[in-house]
Amino acid sequence: MKWASSAALLIGGIVIIAGVAYAAVSSNISYVRSATSTPATSTPVVQLPPLDKVAYDKKLLDLAHIATSSPWYGAYLAGTTTASTTTPRPIWPARAVYPNAGAILPFNRIVAYYGNFYSKGMGVLGEYPQDVMLQKLASTTAMWAAADPSTPVIPAIHYIVATAQGSPGASGMYSAMMPDSQIDIALADAAKIHGLVFLDFQVGLNTLQKELPQYAKYLAMPNVELGIDPEFAMHGGAKPGTVIGSFDAADINYAANFLAGLVKGNNLPPKILVIHRFTEEMVTHYKNIKPLPEVQIVMDMDGWGSQAKKIGTYTNIVAAEPVQFTGFKLFYKNDILPPSTGMMTPTQVLKLTPAPIYIQYQ
Repeated sequence: MKWASSAALLIGGIVIIAGVAYAAVSSNISYVRSATSTPATSTPVVQLPPLDKVAYDKKLLDLAHIATSSPWYGAYLAGTTTASTTTPRPIWPARAVYPNAGAILPFNRIVAYYGNFYSKGMGVLGEYPQDVMLQKLASTTAMWAAADPSTPVIPAIHYIVATAQGSPGASGMYSAMMPDSQIDIALADAAKIHGLVFLDFQVGLNTLQKELPQYAKYLAMPNVELGIDPEFAMHGGAKPGTVIGSFDAADINYAANFLAGLVKGNNLPPKILVIHRFTEEMVTHYKNIKPLPEVQIVMDMDGWGSQAKKIGTYTNIVAAEPVQFTGFKLFYKNDILPPSTGMMTPTQVLKLTPAPIYIQYQ
């Protein structure tokens, strides 16, 4: 989530770094995770049909708005790179590995609500009572299904489980870990809507290597995916909200390999890894990011502002550095601040190249 200043506000007992930003850094609360929590219930292994590679490639071409009449359409299906000497080769679709059977993307679009249940300022998840929030999410997913009837929509609860802090806290890492009880609420919400849960990490001065294993029992569940936020991955002792942080390809590859291990160890379909981004510096050495058959990687455009600004950020930062899939975040509040003339509609977002397959609302 994009930040703009480091002024601290006290709202309902929760400290957040704020200013022009809609939501940046959450409360300075800390929790001790239970060492005796019940492990995830094992799921029977279901034999999934093999991936339809032709359908997969055609869906990618559709997202990239490559016309069937383009010389590159057939070339992509054939896996060649010499279709035309006069028409430039498009950078999308991004050629990556084929996923294992049961992959959610690109056959479905995910529409997620983002936030933390402790804070009304961090996103829509905590702003409304649970039943109201779920009704709004149902309405939003129906809107996307209507805008693109060819792509089924899966709703998701994108929950910030490690929240960046304005002070070091007990750990000294400027990151607070949420208790299992809050994740259980997210799981219960997702069950009501037959959706997914994303666990999102703002590591502060901590690392993914230290934080992800603490939530392995949840990330091993078939309907739980992962989000990581470079903005709050701090370096050199800087505290969250003072500078924009970053993840290197090595960090992203660690997260992907961590998920891949869970997929292999639990006989799961591919996991989804979402990385938030709104500046070039937030993700370094993107060409070294390695998509895996077990993990589908989404670069999510996380900036807020006017429609022109958001389109420019998506085009110049996310689409210009292709990895595998793209996402797009919409802000209910910050996207309508002047000089913006209104939040982008699904139809407008779908015209982007490539059309985002993951949509997030904050």
